[in-house]
Amino acid sequence: MISALSGTVLHKDLHSLVVDVGGVGYKVSVTTETALEAMPSSPIFLWTHLAVRETSLDLYGFLGKESLEVFELLITISGIGPKSALGILNVATPSMLRQAVASGETSYLTRVSGIGKKNAEKIVLELKDKLKVTEVDTSTSSAQVRDEGDALEALVSLGYSERDAREALKRVPKEVEGAAEKVKHSLKTLSTKS
Repeated sequence: MISALSGTVLHKDLHSLVVDVGGVGYKVSVTTETALEAMPSSPIFLWTHLAVRETSLDLYGFLGKESLEVFELLITISGIGPKSALGILNVATPSMLRQAVASGETSYLTRVSGIGKKNAEKIVLELKDKLKVTEVDTSTSSAQVRDEGDALEALVSLGYSERDAREALKRVPKEVEGAAEKVKHSLKTLSTKS
């Protein structure tokens, strides 16, 4: 089993990297965030999961061990394969996913292609016991997840792509509360990007 890769980025696109490890190029499926952080010709270390299928061997890579652990929890849920799990991690960080599970909010998950309300509720229900949800997650999660979702929806309605909006929201300082304030901070980030 391939548990980690350390090498040089040969090529990247929005969904995968080719990592040169000792002269062998491994294609690794990654989240968009990981792909954006990786720079061609630069060193990289990825925690990996090898998905073995009858017709293929697919590698999924993560910059952090926590993301790998959440990915592996997600694929234990019936009906959630590696591609869906990666899609979930594309729209929600492990901490946001933990907060969504703690509060029972499914709005983040339904934004993933192929995951409807019923599947999102199933994911939240099954992950409740598996994810280490703390009391802090439970007390602050519902409002934060709702604010984050509302801010994302507002930015998308203003014409920004969902990916750009999520990236901008990730840069909002943690002490900023409320959807309106999150949108204001995000718009500053998005205006400097243009």
